[in-house]
Amino acid sequence: MKYFIGLDIGTSSVKAMLLNEREIVKIASRDYPVFYPKNGWSEQDPEDWYRETLSAMKELLSGIDGKGVASLSFSGQMHGLVMLDEEDRVIRPAILWNDGRSTKEVAYLNETVGKGFLLDHTGNIAFAGFTAPKLLWVKANEPEHFKRARKILLPKDYVAYRLSGTFATDVSDAAGTLYFDTEHRCWSAPMLELLGITEEQLPKVYESNEIIGSLRPELAKELGLSDVKVVIGGGDNAASAIGTGTLEDGACNLSLGTSGTVFVVSDQYRCDRVNALHTFCSANGKYHYLACILSAASCQKWWMEEILKANYDFENAEGYLGKSRVLFLPYLMGERSPINDPDVRGAFFGLSMDTCRAEMSLAVLEGVAFALRQNVDAIRSLGVAITSSKVCGGGTKTRLWLKILASVLNIRLQLPVMEHGGGLGAALLAAEAVLPPKEYSAMETRFYAVKETVQPDEALVPLYEEKYQKYLQLYPAIRGLNL
Repeated sequence: MKYFIGLDIGTSSVKAMLLNEREIVKIASRDYPVFYPKNGWSEQDPEDWYRETLSAMKELLSGIDGKGVASLSFSGQMHGLVMLDEEDRVIRPAILWNDGRSTKEVAYLNETVGKGFLLDHTGNIAFAGFTAPKLLWVKANEPEHFKRARKILLPKDYVAYRLSGTFATDVSDAAGTLYFDTEHRCWSAPMLELLGITEEQLPKVYESNEIIGSLRPELAKELGLSDVKVVIGGGDNAASAIGTGTLEDGACNLSLGTSGTVFVVSDQYRCDRVNALHTFCSANGKYHYLACILSAASCQKWWMEEILKANYDFENAEGYLGKSRVLFLPYLMGERSPINDPDVRGAFFGLSMDTCRAEMSLAVLEGVAFALRQNVDAIRSLGVAITSSKVCGGGTKTRLWLKILASVLNIRLQLPVMEHGGGLGAALLAAEAVLPPKEYSAMETRFYAVKETVQPDEALVPLYEEKYQKYLQLYPAIRGLNL
């Protein structure tokens, strides 16, 4: 029996998944902290990723014949900046995808360098979440760290290096740096010159299903494994698309994870010059549109843990569907798509003396749905017909949220049988790299079954359309208004 490991290096935890050719055998996870040293900043210690990955793998492999493990691969949070010195030691904490400190650098790239230049050479404009503005921030504010940097990596690629000894990245993750030529799937020489870095500082670029080496012998021995091939894998959204079977031209996947994303596959490279969407490489040799809101399930978590200080059964709010006039802007960490404003912050609107906990809880779910709707509309404006979508992420466990989302978007939502998008995608990429094509094709068919379809509520669709139009008026009203 052959086994394949998927390692999902997320923002809050690493999830390790063990597959054989027929089923998910075992899952293990480990949490690690996120640090917020200043308002709008978000950092992690890369050593935490590596240490907890090893810990999760040890639990995953307990009781398993390690000789059967053929390969492992990765899904990873995108855009993070990891800098290593000449001895391959981490120079400073990793700056994460949801960090908003690089406002000046984003303005410089978009306004001084120019959006046209960026679009021509990368396929994207600058967002605070991307890696390039983070590099410019370090260059301006921590020049000693910038000068010491000999390797510049993304989060999953740091873990891949620690496990294999190989400096590597993949096209889907690299496309989110803003110094990658997305159309030609290689580093962008004009952008590297602009940033003051060289290709020698960057990892070699692979397609997501390519083998970059083997697990370090000492780690293989420690884990009870033999010759395990290391496959580079993909950025979290691209890997989730593999995990949900979102593979064909026009196919859509929505993710309700820490962030929220809209992912639409394209056979052809098409740059969105309206600037609302990202154009990235997919993990299956294609391209995709990606729109991202910075806070999705994290809003739900924040509401329960920081405000209510208790678990909340959101189903208790169902009676207020279509009745509550409370609105919530989910900008707890600023926002990325489509407004591209790292300084904006969240807000409730429409509160009154009779507003209750249920209405405010409902507004949190609706606000995230409306933010996703903005991005779906942006993709629809390009002539893409979206009538259904796969949906994944921790937020799907809240049944009421799925009903809301389907009704706000007015599309069918399909829940895969396997609810582990990124981790499953990573494990499937690991399998694809080592199995004969026929065997892999039979394997992926087993994992792409849909267990349930959630239809929009016809009674709620017009009510949410009206509420959504009011939601759209709020951001222009508060733009630039910060305490």
